[in-house]
Formats: sequence, C-alpha cells, structure tokens
Amino acid sequence: MMRVRTDLGDDVGIELHGPDGAPAVLFVQGAGLDRAENPVPSETARLLAARGFRAAVPDRLGRGDSPASGPVERERELVAIAAVAAALGGPVVLVGHSSGCALAMLAAGRIPELAGLVLWEAPLGQFAEGAPRWWDGVHRAIDQGDLEGAIVRYMVGMPPEWIEVLRASPQFPALVHSWIPDGTALAEVEARSPGAFLADLPAPVLAVVGTETFPGMPEAAAALAAAAGNGTAEEMPGAWHEWEPAAMADRLARLLAETAR
Repeated sequence: MMRVRTDLGDDVGIELHGPDGAPAVLFVQGAGLDRAENPVPSETARLLAARGFRAAVPDRLGRGDSPASGPVERERELVAIAAVAAALGGPVVLVGHSSGCALAMLAAGRIPELAGLVLWEAPLGQFAEGAPRWWDGVHRAIDQGDLEGAIVRYMVGMPPEWIEVLRASPQFPALVHSWIPDGTALAEVEARSPGAFLADLPAPVLAVVGTETFPGMPEAAAALAAAAGNGTAEEMPGAWHEWEPAAMADRLARLLAETAR
C-alpha cells in the first residue's frame, strides 16, 4: 500500500504492484464501491507485475482507503489522479473504467509522461436526454439531500440488481458523493465533445469494449477512437461491463512494451 497526499490536502490510498521505475499503469475506476469490492483491476495489476511492469489501483476519493467526507468535486479527483501518476514516476498509461473514462480523459493533459490512454466502455452517448441534462437531474437530487434517489437516477438503464448490490454497502447512499466527479466529467465531455480532450493527445488512445456489452458501447468506442489523434477501437474478452484480467493484462503489457521501445 502506498499513500499520496495531494496539493488539495486529500490522502489517497493506492494498491501498488510491480518494481519501482518500471513503466506503469494507473487504473481510474468509475462510479461504484471501493476497490476491494471490484477485484478485476487488482487482479489485472498483479498479472502486469508478473510481467515486470508497475500497476497502481487507487481508491477513489471518498471510498475505502481514500477517505473524504461529504461531496467530492471533480477538481479534487483530477488533482488526485495527477498526484498518483507523478508519484509513480516515468511513463504512465491511464486506464479508465466506465465513467472513469471521462475522468481519465480530463486528467490526461495533466500527466507530462502520459504513455497511453485506455478507455474501457465509456458510457458516452448513452443517455436519451444527453449526459448534461442527465447529470443535472442527478446533481439536483444530491443537492436536495435525496441521495438514494440520486443513485437511482445515476444508474438509469443499468440492471436493477446492480442497485441492490449498492444497497448492501454500509456506504449506501452517501457513496454517491464520490460519484460527483464522474457525472460532472461525463457531462463536460459530451458538452464539449471527446475531440476537445483527445484530438491533441500525442499518446495512443485505445477505446475498448467487451465481447458481451450493452447496446451503443461499440459505437461509443468507435467515436472516441475517431476523435483521437492516434486512436484505435478494439474488442476484447469481457462481459457485464468488466474486462477479463488476463486479456487486459496482455493488451496493456503490449502497450507498455511499445512505450519502452
């Protein structure tokens, strides 16, 4: 476990794997619970470490080992991502998961040694009314103190059993405070267009979906790849919005090896 203190005073807990100085992967998880509740990034990190690379799985602010009380604003999360990347040293590949993709896109320009940006099933273009209007409704519920209602609004279109999993958490419903960066970032990316964040990135951008995914996700990945200056859309083994760790570790290892060359 590594801890990083940000310039805004937040304390970030990071599960760290692999040798010092090696090219690194930094996972940016999306809306949900803490990293212990989703073992997929941690397993992927362990597989990368076995290949000689470094991998970091932070808890998002307000979750698990990154305590933060009350609402977490987007800027605090972006500062935290950049601080962890700086602490890793050397080239860093950002891997965004779901809404974490939007945060990774906003954070990418803050990382001087960005070696790649991998976006797993970014939920862009997935809201009937558009992400800005969707987020306005969610944020209004948070401001009114209706945290459970905010979670239900946030999870629109998702399987109902996912909400039941969240209800079982002792953090429910206050965990929605840690989703504020996600919703804000998704709304901003849609409002400004993905190209505003990806077109000028010199690093490769890889937009990925699973072999079993939700309608619209392959189209979203294709649009992200097209918006990037150096973008590719790919499919890899995965289902229910999660990748298979071995497949993702293999793909990230290839990307890191290309960076090292």
